[in-house]
Amino acid sequence: MNILFLCTGNSCRSILAEATFNALAPAGMRAMSAGSDPTGEVHPRSIALLKQKVISTEGYYSKSWNDLPSVPDIVITVCGNAAGETCPAYLGKVIRAHWGVDDPAKATGTEAEINASFEQAYATLRKRIEAFLALDPTKVENNDEFINQLARIGELQ
Repeated sequence: MNILFLCTGNSCRSILAEATFNALAPAGMRAMSAGSDPTGEVHPRSIALLKQKVISTEGYYSKSWNDLPSVPDIVITVCGNAAGETCPAYLGKVIRAHWGVDDPAKATGTEAEINASFEQAYATLRKRIEAFLALDPTKVENNDEFINQLARIGELQ
């Protein structure tokens, strides 16, 4: 099963989700990430945070949704609603969910406050990924209950 974490820039949240998912997922499940308008680089604080959490950063880079290595089965958008952020709409025939997270790349304040924004984004995404991985994978096939469970997961803080 291929999961796509999608946002606009593919530099923070979707990368954090991709790396965390791949670190926790069982064999047969794989995440990828992309952006509709990628920045072209992974935010250095995202890399530092993943390393701090002992999650591999090898091979992760900011990429366009036009450059995906495979077709996703599930697309999860992670764009937040702050500052009028617009989430890209993946048009392929896939299961979709929205797990909005505020963009830590836009955080301002002290170093500690900015780092706390990255930590919060990671913690929220990790909690949601763990809940996703606890679902019954045999119920994925366009099952309304599964889709509703994905939506509920997106509300976890």
